[in-house]
Amino acid sequence: MSSAAQQQWSVTPIHKRLKILTKARHRMAGMSAQFAGAISPALHRSRADTLAAELLPLLDACRFLERNAAATLQTRYLGGEGRPLWLRGVVAEIQRDALGHVLVIGPSNFPLFVPGVQVLQALAAGNRVTWKPGTGGGNVAELVATALNESGLPSGLLSVTSDTVDAAYLALAEGPDKVIFTGSAEAGKDVLFKLAETLTPAVMELSGADAVIVLPSADLRRAAKAIAFGLRLNGAAACISPRRLLATGDTMAALLPSLERELAAIPTITLSTQTAAVLRELLDQAVATGATLLGTWNPAQQRPLLVASALPTMPVTRSDIFAPVLSLFTVSTVPKIPDVYAECPYALAVSIFGNQSEARSLATKLRAGSVVINDLIVPTADPRTPFGGRGASGYGTTRGAEGLLEMTAPKIVTVQHGKSIRNWLPTTAKHEPLFEGMIRSSHGHAWIERLKGLRQLITASRGIDNKG
Repeated sequence: MSSAAQQQWSVTPIHKRLKILTKARHRMAGMSAQFAGAISPALHRSRADTLAAELLPLLDACRFLERNAAATLQTRYLGGEGRPLWLRGVVAEIQRDALGHVLVIGPSNFPLFVPGVQVLQALAAGNRVTWKPGTGGGNVAELVATALNESGLPSGLLSVTSDTVDAAYLALAEGPDKVIFTGSAEAGKDVLFKLAETLTPAVMELSGADAVIVLPSADLRRAAKAIAFGLRLNGAAACISPRRLLATGDTMAALLPSLERELAAIPTITLSTQTAAVLRELLDQAVATGATLLGTWNPAQQRPLLVASALPTMPVTRSDIFAPVLSLFTVSTVPKIPDVYAECPYALAVSIFGNQSEARSLATKLRAGSVVINDLIVPTADPRTPFGGRGASGYGTTRGAEGLLEMTAPKIVTVQHGKSIRNWLPTTAKHEPLFEGMIRSSHGHAWIERLKGLRQLITASRGIDNKG
């Protein structure tokens, strides 16, 4: 039944599919209190945080689809412009086909916005979706499903599983056509191992150990406030929370007093037993190899911790742990920053504070899925832009037009309008100068070379029987 429902959905005119999303958006906008109350109490945030960081950007992403999905997914027609001479008479079109069944495996730290956008994009593209929520995310997933179903989404197009690990394995065993996974790098490897058996494609939005780079030209007060925000938001449990701070010695010394004042004002959080144990080990290793811990260790009432004199070889600087800890790298010169930055295998996002021209120049030397200049985290939720990582942070994109296209497969339809069958005839020795002339006339270095090639092409064609 679900397969039949998806096939019918995929041929439903896209404006009708998007009309359902519009109704669902309006319905979800009236459910703010329900969404805020459905978030797991294990997350370190206020109800207002949920509305600002999850519901609002989800609704904006939905509206982006309503306005842009039809144009993004429309068939692209290729006429004669740019067509090679030897394909005379051929026209082509590139269609975007729904994949069929998309499995969205969501995270626990942002259980509404991150998987919610992915689900909406998959549905807009004509797929049916299985949504496996992250731990504690089942309630918000059910609220989204309710809003969509009450807005007219046909039965069988969206199913929400439980939030258990077993539920993920069961969903994988159903043989989805594509998996959109958000989670840790280690969990991502396990999912990919399963998918390798069936060569199932995937988008992997994995961990980060994101860097903040503060240039000498930066507004240090602004940088300090931004870093403090990043270490406060969701208890620093975000894949793009700041984990590394890179600056030259003078800049770091000037920044540190402001940063410590900002961090002292952040409310304490309680670390889980598992997170506290892992973080304690990472900090002990860092101190044992020359680092200095700035801040007080108190997992029951933890404020952000700074690891001064950090080195790229320290495990804490290469960890994707969800905890308010920031490693400080003092770099000798600005040109050395890209080398230190590259020591970490994660390449999700990076923030650069400083003169815009200098920051843009530095950004070209950094491997990252997203670069934010003079801001942190918030601009990455822009519904117009794709989001994804590189290296150990995964591959593929979600959100934006690129994320929508990930929910489809290109299908190329080519039509030959000509009647000739000469392309199918066997070649002879006489054809060699013909093709040589064609190559020279099309790709010769100078115009005189291309002219000679054209003459050769004309001469050779006269000596060949091109019947058909």
